[in-house]
Amino acid sequence: MNPIRIGLMGFGRVGRQIYGLALDDDRFEVVAISDIGKPKILHHLLGKTLGERRPVELVDNYLICAGSRSRLMPADHPNEIPWDVFGVDVVVDATGRFASYEELVPYLQNGAPRVITSALPEDEIDRVILFGVNDDEARATDCVVSAGSASTAATALLLKTIHESWHIEQASMTSVHAYTSDQSLQDYAGPDIRRSRSGAENIIPNSTPARIWVQRAFPAIANRFSAYALNVPVQVGSMLDVTVVLAEEGNSVETMNALFEKAAAAQPRLMQTTRDPIVSSDVRGASQSLIMDLDATMQAGAKLFKLIAWHETLGHAQRILDVAGLYAGLDLKNISEAS
Repeated sequence: MNPIRIGLMGFGRVGRQIYGLALDDDRFEVVAISDIGKPKILHHLLGKTLGERRPVELVDNYLICAGSRSRLMPADHPNEIPWDVFGVDVVVDATGRFASYEELVPYLQNGAPRVITSALPEDEIDRVILFGVNDDEARATDCVVSAGSASTAATALLLKTIHESWHIEQASMTSVHAYTSDQSLQDYAGPDIRRSRSGAENIIPNSTPARIWVQRAFPAIANRFSAYALNVPVQVGSMLDVTVVLAEEGNSVETMNALFEKAAAAQPRLMQTTRDPIVSSDVRGASQSLIMDLDATMQAGAKLFKLIAWHETLGHAQRILDVAGLYAGLDLKNISEAS
């Protein structure tokens, strides 16, 4: 099978992580990268993201590494790149800026067979796939797709793991999230009063679309789930504080932890567990969607449990590639059935 040819729009932290992961995975080849940054600066930042494990050269406007050759282009909008010229199979929008169907369609109009956005959509698109949760909903006819968000995918995976063994009556999640690129380091007028405060100096209460999209991807908890977010002055590493009320009695911290240990053993690419007393910076470099902090599991009464889990953006970058691979498999299946 030929590598999946990827076009990247946006070369921020997630975009650079996708590029690095693709270098280590023969299934993928990043052939075109669009970002308004200067190539020399983008190359420098890429080196800081990847470290010394994968030296990448900048030759003219190409990033070159071990036979991989990716064209850098200074474009700011999906319709500024002729994606078909590069023969891409999919464009990954890693900007987080284009969230509506109308904003994402120009990728298709400019020759991309499919676009996968790294952010949750603002309106209806063809599909939102949280990898490891609702993969079976993907269809080869989907052209505008979202791979969700890191906290949404992690929460849905956590709740699905519990629900496969026990019935959840109610659940609540607080995302304690590292500050994001759309937050200002200083107080600066933003979309609302709280988000106008310095992300480097404050814990900022924030709403999260995870409340909506977790329920849509995992309807078993529809109308029984709430979610909230706190953006904190941490650069890397985010935490989920999840409370669940089970329908059944008779469970314990030990049985809850054993459930996640078994799940992590069955799907180590998606989930891991730890009993180490980790903090946020310790999850840097984790490519799983979810790291369950088993020593933090608590029980109150017969049915209520509080769980702590960790994740970082590298896990989300890996799931974006997994979603791209999922759709490539569906395309290949369609071609095989048609021949």
